[in-house]
Amino acid sequence: MSERFVLLSGCSGGGKSTLLRELRARGHSIVEEPGRRIVQQELERGGDALPWVDPAAFARRAMQVALSDRERAANQRGWIFFDRGLIDAVSALEELTGEGMLGVFGAQHRYHRKVFLAPPWPEIYQGDTDRRHGFEAGVAEFERLEQVYPALEYEVIMLPKVSVKERADFVLTELSR
Repeated sequence: MSERFVLLSGCSGGGKSTLLRELRARGHSIVEEPGRRIVQQELERGGDALPWVDPAAFARRAMQVALSDRERAANQRGWIFFDRGLIDAVSALEELTGEGMLGVFGAQHRYHRKVFLAPPWPEIYQGDTDRRHGFEAGVAEFERLEQVYPALEYEVIMLPKVSVKERADFVLTELSR
């Protein structure tokens, strides 16, 4: 099962969501980023589990959503592409609180051995109502994740800064190797 779960991670604003839309258009299953869904829900209900209000609560909620996403995806066939996932959330929580959970969660809830990271790409970065942090925070996040995934024995593959169609071709070619 976990070999069908492919993670797209990396820098905020690096084109992951756009790439996922292209992969979905090509017939693949996708799972949208937990963080964006949480932000929308929290804003609608006036909640505090927002990265700019209570980042630890936000990360814990992202962990719960990512675990639920994995359960729902288990019955799907073929590649399932995740816009971020459990490792990103646990890593963020560990960074915030010092709680050492990454090794346990990383071992119990594996994804495909190849993880695709979107590098910082200032030319396409845009903030919005859901992404209020600046580009520098996205770069710091990328640098953390760039260390986390190899430490958990994933093969990190950098997404090239090319068109979305070329990026999708690149991902699918890498997965076929």
